[in-house]
Amino acid sequence: MLDKQLKEKNFISAVIYVRNNENNIIECLETINNYLKDNFLSYEIICVNDDSSDNSVQLIKDFASQSEGEIISVLNMSYYQGTEQSMNAGVDLSIGDFVYEFDTTTISYPLEILRQVYDKCLTGYDIVSAYPKFSMHKQSSIFYKFFNMNFDSIYKIKTEAFRILSRRAINRVQSMSDSIPYRKAVYANCGLKSAGIEYILLKQIPHTVSKEREQQKDTAINALILYTNISYKFAMGMAGIIALCTFLAAIYTVYIYITGQPVKGWTTTMLFLSFGFFAITSVLTILIKYTSLILDIVFRKQKYIIESIEKLK
Repeated sequence: MLDKQLKEKNFISAVIYVRNNENNIIECLETINNYLKDNFLSYEIICVNDDSSDNSVQLIKDFASQSEGEIISVLNMSYYQGTEQSMNAGVDLSIGDFVYEFDTTTISYPLEILRQVYDKCLTGYDIVSAYPKFSMHKQSSIFYKFFNMNFDSIYKIKTEAFRILSRRAINRVQSMSDSIPYRKAVYANCGLKSAGIEYILLKQIPHTVSKEREQQKDTAINALILYTNISYKFAMGMAGIIALCTFLAAIYTVYIYITGQPVKGWTTTMLFLSFGFFAITSVLTILIKYTSLILDIVFRKQKYIIESIEKLK
C-alpha cells in the first residue's frame, strides 16, 4: 500500500456491470476496491444492477457494510436493459476525474494492468483499454474483424476486459449524442487519443446466457448499421443486381418484339416494369443512405430507465 502522501489525488470512479454474478462479485469488488484504496485518496464504486435475479445485490450490500470509508452505490435498472444502456447509466452517475468501466465481473487480467491503464491515460490519452492478446471467443473475433473492415476510424475495436476514460472523454462523448448505442465505436470515433494495453488472458470470460446473448446480437447488428457503411454497400449491391436484371429484361423484351410475335401489350408492360423496378430500387437506395446519415447524426433516442440508486456508504 502506498503512503497517503504518495497516493494519486485524482478522484476515481469505477463502474461495474452486474447481472447475476453472485459467483464472482465479491472477488471482483475486493480486487477493485483494494486496488483503488491502495492507489488513490478518493474514489467511488458504482455497481449497476441490470435486473439481477440472484443474490448479487445482497452480496454487494454485505461487502459495503463490512468495508470502511469507501463510497459504494448500487444503481438498479428498472428492467433488463443490457450492458450498453446500463453502463451508460453508471457512467452518467459517476463524478470521477477518471472513470473505469468494467463490463464484466470476471478478473481475467493481471492486477498490475489496472494501474498501467491509468498511468497511460496520464501521458495524454483520454481512453485506454485493456485487451487480451488472444481471445477464445471466435464469434467475437469474427465480428470485430468484419466491423473494422467497414469502420472509418484510425482506432480499431476489439475484445476488451475494461477501460478507463478521462472526464474530457466522457464530456465529449455525451455532447455527441443523447444516447450511446455502442460505446466502443463512439469512443474510437470521438476524435480523442486512444490507446490499448495487451495482456495474457488468465481466465476465460464465461459465455453469456440466452437472454444476454440475444441482446448482444441486437447490439452488434445496430452497431454495424450505425457505425459502418455495410447497409449502404448492401443496398448498392442489391441495386446493381436488380439494375442488371432489369437491363437484361429490357434487352430480352426488345429482342422478342423484333424477332417474335409477342402478346399484345406485353412489350410495353415489361419495359414499364423494368424501368419501374430500377427507379424504385434507386429511390430506396437513396432513402437508405439518407436514413443512415440521420442515424449517424442523432443516433437512436434510447434512454435507460433507472428504478433506484442506493448509496451504501
